[in-house]
Amino acid sequence: MTVVWFRRDLRTGDLPTLTAAADGAGPVLGLFVLDEKLLKTSGGPRRDFLYRSLQALDDQLGGRLLVVKGDPEEVVPKVAQALDTAEVHVSADYGPYGRDRDERVGKHVDLVATGSPFAIAPGRVTKNDGDPYKVFTPYFRQWMEHGWRGPAATSADTVEWLDPSQVSGLPRRAAIPEEKDGATVEAGETAALANWKEFLERVSAYEDERNRPDLDSTSRMSVYLKYGNIHPRTMLADLGKLRGEGAAGYRKQLAWRDFYADILFQRPDSARENYDKKFDKIELDTSEHAYELFDIWKEGRTGFPIVDAGMRQLDSEKWMHNRVRMIVASFLVKDLHLPWWWGARYFMAQLVDGDLANNQHGWQWTAGTGTDASPYFRVFNPITQGEKFDPTGDYVRRWVPELRGEEGKSVHTLKFGRPKGYPEPIVDHKHEREVAIARFNSL
Repeated sequence: MTVVWFRRDLRTGDLPTLTAAADGAGPVLGLFVLDEKLLKTSGGPRRDFLYRSLQALDDQLGGRLLVVKGDPEEVVPKVAQALDTAEVHVSADYGPYGRDRDERVGKHVDLVATGSPFAIAPGRVTKNDGDPYKVFTPYFRQWMEHGWRGPAATSADTVEWLDPSQVSGLPRRAAIPEEKDGATVEAGETAALANWKEFLERVSAYEDERNRPDLDSTSRMSVYLKYGNIHPRTMLADLGKLRGEGAAGYRKQLAWRDFYADILFQRPDSARENYDKKFDKIELDTSEHAYELFDIWKEGRTGFPIVDAGMRQLDSEKWMHNRVRMIVASFLVKDLHLPWWWGARYFMAQLVDGDLANNQHGWQWTAGTGTDASPYFRVFNPITQGEKFDPTGDYVRRWVPELRGEEGKSVHTLKFGRPKGYPEPIVDHKHEREVAIARFNSL
């Protein structure tokens, strides 16, 4: 008997861990640990999706998934001891907390790591001298040249699953919690595969339309990748059968996901601190008024239509279009001059697809403090960004009901006046842009 300890791999298809476990002797116990240290730092939407993914996985395993509350360092060895095995099979975790946790658990059991949540695991794509990449473009070239393995041919039938009720000495089985916090996206492997199949039918338009929040042109697969309802190799295998800029553009987005994971692996401190340390000295606003502006930004009451639309979409759907994420982030750090980590922390609390590496380094890109950072002099103008990427105005009108009477792209300029109930701009963008550039220049 052996154990498969599920973490960010809540599926049975394309799961190398099962292949490794099947090579052992006897049946397999599926385990998931409800780790309070992780759960309390996760926002409600992420917990909700996690719990529903666990329920879907338990259904795949015929109700035989052992869910246990507690510290993995205590729980996992107890489970292994009850099964009289020293081996516990996992997918490798490269995040700061996961690496530390696995090091602690590994002192008590033999953690057999097979595969990872990434197409190419962090640390594998390096320069010729073995040094890691710090810039995406050369990383991407090497990522493509390195290549990745094909999907693992696994399913729920790959191993014989143990019924935990038939094993004595196991920790008490916990009920899978319910959160019900906002996000309505369906969870689990079946939903992930169905959503992916649907997106493939329209991927040809992806590169041309991916920056248009008024169009349904993105895949919304990020949440399924976050919890491993699908593996990126499955997606890359399907993309490899296609030609065109859409498939190529989407492949590059999967490479960005691997790149940011690699950066976080190299520099765990970058989850909380500036990747580029010279920006530690930049002047930021942290006064009482700054907190008032932060609240206005969170509530979508800035008086800049596309910023407000994005923040209201986040509040409603627990998700935001990626182009709009950049716009609202730029507004926070370069118009309001607030710390990027304020916004990053709020996003992680709200987003159903909140991923530490992607989120933190996406924010640092916009703030100009990270790897491959947007140049400091690039300050997104929220009005022109709205006109360019929401040319019909439909996105803003959907999320800002006060502006539904505005026609076309005039919804971004409001040059004929502001409807009753919609606020005036909280800052003068032209002035704040000059302030932001001056602060960067002062370094």
